[in-house]
Amino acid sequence: MKITIDDVLERKGLSRYWLAVEIDMRYHNLAKICNGKTRSMSFDVLERICRALQCTPNEILKID
Repeated sequence: MKITIDDVLERKGLSRYWLAVEIDMRYHNLAKICNGKTRSMSFDVLERICRALQCTPNEILKID
């Protein structure tokens, strides 16, 4: 699985820092998710990311 949060952020002209503040998450933890360095993500975090970016999970999670 590939995390494509950075692609969505770039397309919308937003930064990881903006997203971290918007979803009330530490930047370091968001960076781990974006870099694929974490093995899991809660549905709550997934929902907060999707709401902030106004996207669906299909736009930020790609199955290879």
